[in-house]
Amino acid sequence: MIKKKPTSLAKIIKSTIFYLFVTTLGVGILLPAFFLVSLSFLSTREAYQFPLPLLPALSAKYSLTFGDRGYLLSVYDDFDDEYQTVLDTAELEKMSVYMRSQIGAPYDIPDIEDRIAELESGTDPVYFKARKNLLLNYDLFFKVTRDAVPALIRSLQIAGMTIVISLSIGGMAGYAFARYVFIGRDALKFSVLFVRMFPGVAIALPMVIILANMGFYDQPIGLSLVYSVGSIALTVWITASIFMGIPESLEEAAQVFGATKFQAFLKITFPLALPGLAAAAMYAFLGAWNETVSAIILTQFNPTFAVVVYQTLLGAVGHVNLAAAGGLAMAIPSVIFTFFIRRYINQMWGGVTV
Repeated sequence: MIKKKPTSLAKIIKSTIFYLFVTTLGVGILLPAFFLVSLSFLSTREAYQFPLPLLPALSAKYSLTFGDRGYLLSVYDDFDDEYQTVLDTAELEKMSVYMRSQIGAPYDIPDIEDRIAELESGTDPVYFKARKNLLLNYDLFFKVTRDAVPALIRSLQIAGMTIVISLSIGGMAGYAFARYVFIGRDALKFSVLFVRMFPGVAIALPMVIILANMGFYDQPIGLSLVYSVGSIALTVWITASIFMGIPESLEEAAQVFGATKFQAFLKITFPLALPGLAAAAMYAFLGAWNETVSAIILTQFNPTFAVVVYQTLLGAVGHVNLAAAGGLAMAIPSVIFTFFIRRYINQMWGGVTV
């Protein structure tokens, strides 16, 4: 029976559905990222406006006139197309602080005293314009957030130690599963995934007592050990699959020419397994870098950077634009790490070397 070719209309419908699906998926991924980036550059006043601006303004327009308490400061609102009063005070320092903290004016804003002198000379109102400091939220995040810089360094240490522990133990176990045959190998290989079936908080709670007895509570090494529990299981499966795909005959051939078993592994198998090891390292890094719940339970005075960002969003500071700036700053190390190992990841996925 001859199969009929799909009609042109059916092809058009299938193509349309496919492109709609891809477009929806792309928008679903890119829109939250765009929103986070844009929010991190908004001033405090813009971040709490309705509707929320899609893009931060590069400058702000001001109006200065006399008020009941002193000088009346107004800011131009693009949505309402009018100046809105924001402050009435006779203290010039208070006015400068407000312009920097709420509107995002740079630290070298136009001299307010000159504007006041212009106002008192008879020009009422006085209009002026000042550019915005787009990096103000990032500057304020690291200044007002408790322990931000030490937490950033601490998180990098924890992620690095997690990678070392996961690759060393998980890599050796993966090699053993791939090269040696022993009773219960398949059952043992499957059982290592059991630990990933439990929520992180379920493991973190009993680990508080264990780490306290070991002297590792509220220490980077303690968090690294906890994070490595789940990363080792995933590393075992990734590396075992990679090592099984590398013929053992290559190692045997190297040993025929005088290499030891370790030298054969180091010079033959290890370079071929680098894509899988890079993938395991990426998962270990991302898991340790983004973990928040376990870090909240297992730290008290030495929080990770993820905990600091979380506390910024829910704590006393409570500025959503500062939390967005912290979240974007938190994403930068992950992007940098992935950029450096992209060549090996691309090889694992069957792509060309970049």
